Parts: sequence; C-alpha cells; structure tokens
Amino acid sequence: MEHIERETLYTDPLYRFQYVAKFMGFGDEDVDVIKGAADLVKPLVPVVVDAVYSKLHQFDITWSIMAKRHEGFVPKTGVVENAAELTENAEQIKFRKDMLSKYFDRLLTNPYDERMIKYLEYVARIHTDTPTKKSKINVDVIHINALLGYVEQVLIGGIKSLNLDRDTEYKAIAAFGKLLWIQMDFFLKFY
Repeated sequence: MEHIERETLYTDPLYRFQYVAKFMGFGDEDVDVIKGAADLVKPLVPVVVDAVYSKLHQFDITWSIMAKRHEGFVPKTGVVENAAELTENAEQIKFRKDMLSKYFDRLLTNPYDERMIKYLEYVARIHTDTPTKKSKINVDVIHINALLGYVEQVLIGGIKSLNLDRDTEYKAIAAFGKLLWIQMDFFLKFY
C-alpha cells in the first residue's frame, strides 16, 4: 500500500497532480495520445471556445460573471458591466475567448511538467476569490463543474467527428476526460 501525505496534497501542486493522475490512471500514454491528437484537435478549438461562450450566455447567472473585469484585461473602450448589454462580440468576451484558446493550446502542446501543473493550479485559482488575486471574480463551483462537463461533451463530439479508428478514438476521449477531471480537482482545492 502506497502512503500519501494528506497535508502535502494541499500544499504541493505537483504532489497532488501525481496522486490524482496515478489514482485515475492518467500517465505518459495519455499525454502521448493528447499530443498525438493535437494537430487534429487544434482546428476544433475555435468551435469549442465559441460553444463555451454561447453556453455561458444562455444563463444569466453565468453570463453575469462575464460582466466583471477579468484580471489582466485592459479595455480600450471600457468594461460592459451590465450582463444584459454584454454581447459575445464584446471586447472583454473576445479577451476571455483568447485566454480560453491559449488554455486549450497549452493542454495540447505543453509538456506535463511542474510548470504545466502549476499552470493548471493557476487556472483554478484565478476563478476563485483568493487573497493573491487583484480581481474579485469568484465563480461558484457548480458553474465550473457544469462547464467542464459541457466542455467534455463538446470535446467528445469533436473527437468523434475526426473519424479516428475505434481504439484511438477511445484513448483520446479517455485521455481528455481524465485531464478535465484533474483540472476539476485543482478547482476543488480552492473551494
């Protein structure tokens, strides 16, 4: 039986990642599958990003979060603070879409080393109200969970549309699914 240090799970992101990845069976083969599918999946990223923001726009509770100023966003024309007036083509939404596109690019191309693990933790932290943040955006965990579930479904549809052989398709769906669960675990750390 392998011993796991409970306290270290909450203080060391790499240790946490290694534990969760090992528990789930996310390993080098999954990373290889993700990287191997990258050239096929990259063209789907704009479609996934647009689908995410269309989904967020369907509900006032999620769209109102988009009306808050995002850390790092320097507007040319000002922030639209009224969710009812905020469109999917607004400057702040384009900024967020760009950030989400960069996130997906990192998932597809970066090595899964300590730097990447810290990035996954950072992504989770910036969506919660922590003392280290400048913005006070705090996305309730229910919305994060629902969104990651939605992203998984969109990714599954996208992967299935690639007409891969059955084994490769299964491995790709499983690898991306595990990765999203690992990301969700980092979100849960901050709630």
